[in-house]
Amino acid sequence: MREPGFKARRWVVERTHSWMNRFRRLLVRWEKRDDTYLAMVHLALGIITWRATGLLG
Repeated sequence: MREPGFKARRWVVERTHSWMNRFRRLLVRWEKRDDTYLAMVHLALGIITWRATGLLG
């Protein structure tokens, strides 16, 4: 049984995929070359990290 104060949490991977799906360019995959797609993934993860730290404002 669950504890009274227990709050369900999403898995870290599910949450990250949800955040990455907000970037349409990654969701649809417009890039044909793997290196360009990988660069977009890195850019999206950098933006997600920047937003999560609160430095964006």
